[in-house]
Amino acid sequence: MVSRAAEARLQQPVFLWEGAVTNSNGTASNSARRMLIVEDERDLCECLQEFFESRGFSIRVVYSGEEALECVARESPDVILLDILLPGLSGLEVLKRVKQSLPNTRIVMVTGLDGIELRAEARLYGAAAYITKPYDFRDTTWSSVLANPT
Repeated sequence: MVSRAAEARLQQPVFLWEGAVTNSNGTASNSARRMLIVEDERDLCECLQEFFESRGFSIRVVYSGEEALECVARESPDVILLDILLPGLSGLEVLKRVKQSLPNTRIVMVTGLDGIELRAEARLYGAAAYITKPYDFRDTTWSSVLANPT
């Protein structure tokens, strides 16, 4: 059962960058099947894992930046959902390091922090999208966030 706190996080619009999240024909696809969720809020991890597993993704969950880098080195996920405020290494530092070693990995920042500077920094380092919590899984934008561009 998802806690009320996690459920409440699923109610906010998604912010995307034009052209960063859809296939060239404008359709959504979840053909990238290996997803890493990097989030220190365990109840939210459960909610995200359930949502994406039900859509055919193989999910790995870690709770810190260091664990994320270890997992990426072992498994090379196709998609990473990455929080910014993490124990140890920040999500932005993880983003930079992953993009250096695996530049084609789709990384979606999922965070409670919102601000033009943070969004700009995440985009500069290669994030495909920036989604603020709480977010709404009913929003069809999630499909396009996870689509692989061709």
